[in-house]
Amino acid sequence: MAPLSICYTSAGCNRCPFSADWGRNGLICFAYSNAIAIYQPEGFSNTGGIIRTYTGHTDRVNCVTWIKNGTEGESELVSGSTDSTINIWSYDSEAKLNQPVCTLKGHEGSVTCVSALYIPQDGGPSSTAGETLIVSASTDSTVRIWSRYNSDAKEEQVLKFGTGFALSLSTFIIPGTNVPILVCGCDDHNIYLYMRGLDRQFMKVTVLSGHEDWVRDLHLTSDDKGDILLASCAQDHLIRIWKFVRKNNLSDVNNVKPISELQTTETITVKETIFSFSGSDQELYFALTLESVLSGHENWVYSVKWQPSVIQGNGSLHQPMKLLSASMDKTMILWSFDKDSQMWLEQVRVGDVGGNTLGFFGGLFSPCGGSILAHGYQGAFNQWYLNEETKIWEPQVTGGGHFGSVVDIAWSGGGSDFLLSASVDQTTRLHAPWIRDKLKPTWYEIARPQVHGYDLQCLAMLGKYSFASGADEKLVRIFKAPRNFISNFCHICGHDLSEELRREECLSLPEGANVPALGLSNKAVYIDGDKESQTEEEQTTKQGQYPENYFNAIDLKSPPSEDLLLQNTLWPEEAKLYGHGYEIFTLAASPDGQILASACKAAKAENANILVWDMTSKKSLASLSGCTLTVTQMAFSNKGDQLLAVSRDRTWALYSKSGKTGLYFISVVSHVDKKASHTRIIWSCSWSRDDKFFFTGSRDKKVLVWSSEAINSNTSSPVPVSSLTLPDSVTAIAAAPCFVQNRYLIAIGLDNGQIFIYTWLPPSALNGDGSNEWTEVSTLMNNEAHHLTVNRLTFRSHLGRLGYSDESSNWLQLASCGGDSAVRVYDLDLSKL
Repeated sequence: MAPLSICYTSAGCNRCPFSADWGRNGLICFAYSNAIAIYQPEGFSNTGGIIRTYTGHTDRVNCVTWIKNGTEGESELVSGSTDSTINIWSYDSEAKLNQPVCTLKGHEGSVTCVSALYIPQDGGPSSTAGETLIVSASTDSTVRIWSRYNSDAKEEQVLKFGTGFALSLSTFIIPGTNVPILVCGCDDHNIYLYMRGLDRQFMKVTVLSGHEDWVRDLHLTSDDKGDILLASCAQDHLIRIWKFVRKNNLSDVNNVKPISELQTTETITVKETIFSFSGSDQELYFALTLESVLSGHENWVYSVKWQPSVIQGNGSLHQPMKLLSASMDKTMILWSFDKDSQMWLEQVRVGDVGGNTLGFFGGLFSPCGGSILAHGYQGAFNQWYLNEETKIWEPQVTGGGHFGSVVDIAWSGGGSDFLLSASVDQTTRLHAPWIRDKLKPTWYEIARPQVHGYDLQCLAMLGKYSFASGADEKLVRIFKAPRNFISNFCHICGHDLSEELRREECLSLPEGANVPALGLSNKAVYIDGDKESQTEEEQTTKQGQYPENYFNAIDLKSPPSEDLLLQNTLWPEEAKLYGHGYEIFTLAASPDGQILASACKAAKAENANILVWDMTSKKSLASLSGCTLTVTQMAFSNKGDQLLAVSRDRTWALYSKSGKTGLYFISVVSHVDKKASHTRIIWSCSWSRDDKFFFTGSRDKKVLVWSSEAINSNTSSPVPVSSLTLPDSVTAIAAAPCFVQNRYLIAIGLDNGQIFIYTWLPPSALNGDGSNEWTEVSTLMNNEAHHLTVNRLTFRSHLGRLGYSDESSNWLQLASCGGDSAVRVYDLDLSKL
């Protein structure tokens, strides 16, 4: 067993309508960045979370779907990407295969949607070896149809739409036959119906018109009578339900009466469309009617899904007449067919309230229909389940994550009880394990302390419940946790609330925070009304043009849902630090959190100064010069007496603390030496646990080790004591807070997303027994690490696994973040090194 295992993965769903699918196997596959994640929802097993990731595409994944296999659990999925390729993946709970089963190439543009199903042989059970039909649509104005037997797949047909596009697809097998149906929703507002003939070519049978804008989604199913139902939705805010009634002969078809009463504000007369299809072994006759038009959404409708059929006690299939729709109006509607009135009625409406968010891109049913899930513009999942006792749809704990590159992470101060992450999606998010009796700890997003108006670039922890963040603006913002967060955090994560609230710093904390309309600062909220000036401000805002989301104190026993994260988990802003002339790029805090160093983007030496701040007075202590271009990262020594800074100018600067004044001053600056130093941008740095050495990582693919003792005692040009060459640019580096068999433990992240774990022994400590200076412990490839740049690595300062009561000295946790919008936590078993 490998010494390194994945404890937690967090990532947001891509901003695409077809980027998630919920299979009968109970698992959700969704696209994040250029990869696919397999998510196990809470409630369908003991614990939830991302259990597998697949990497193989070179650009954003736009669409994913399980390959439908009748009523059985799916074992394969399909993904389409902006890189114009389609990958088929095999899912096995035991196997760790990350390579696609096959890759389909042929499109010349971005693949925007895919549909796939199994066609069993000779009408046998779905488990019988048969054909896999895959249909894909692209921005190259074509729909391509692929057929696969075993591992071989070939393109069988190309449907061309001229200058138009197919925006949505759905495939289905006509009940009682092996004839597949294909429907395509297009930007010309029409739906095109195709059936496959004996020559294995799809022929256009009819065109369904009626929508007045782009057709965004389609879904086919059959009712208990064997009639085919098609649901379609469009940007005209409407949903249409079409019915295909199969008849034995043409005379039966002529007896079908058209439906003339529809559920709309006015009466619409619809003529039935009669057609026959002779492309199969038998002549097929159909009467097509528009059964209903559903009006309830107030914005574009992006998704419609039929509830999956269920197996009854006698073994027969029953199709619940329920339809789920998701819209950009931030709501999902569950429609059901009322037999008494013979009409489709709105049964329940759920949605995301408040927040600066847009609506939903997709809605999904769980296999049993007892839970529904939506994914939206900001990558978040919103899940509701039906409480069987109250018959009310209630929010369900669900995963999520950043939807933009994660640029920085930091463990909380003190006991390292949680992990904080910052992203260019303009949010900071707090991750921690959910502690429950008789269940293993499961990590979730517990709070969203900052929702900003600028892309965030860096953060630094200033204590257990305080942090600083920097964004694409010229100031540093300081945040402190409110009482309501501390209370909920203790309940969710198993900490002693009474002990936390007795801390001196918690006595005068506000209850929560709000974001004023059109504001960037989180404003403190006090529940006892002792801030009279704030009341007047709130009343003024209420009467203004823009509404404000107000904080409401809520006692939580489980991780918050997405709407609570947006409105009730903000931290109030404590201070702003001004002084830089350009956007903040990096921050570093001393181990005790009393000193903060900040640096901004700089093209000249005069702008590359580092500002040092006293966190007690919130005033600047010093301006440190030395670097001539942007400082890319800084790190305080573990004793807090030295500050290391690395720069784009290929140099590093070391600052020492004066014993008399307590201020930092420049100790030495490494000059560029192509033979002994880095030759490209230095991206990262880290101190060894005993402060005797520090490590620097660069775009030149090298990690260099420097002796701080030798540098401080020698005035000559610094020379590294050791070096390591990696396969790609080194973008992140972290040294562990402990020794492993008397060796230093180093984690290294690369530009290609891989993470390497090494142990290192100084050359002076080698005994001549043949032991290596550098020893590779573990390598994490893209599916286990990141598939884009690793932006930051950091070890938890305490031994043990967070959330487990047995704080064993055999475990150490490592956190990483990357340009693929993912945050990961790894468990490192030190006993296996």
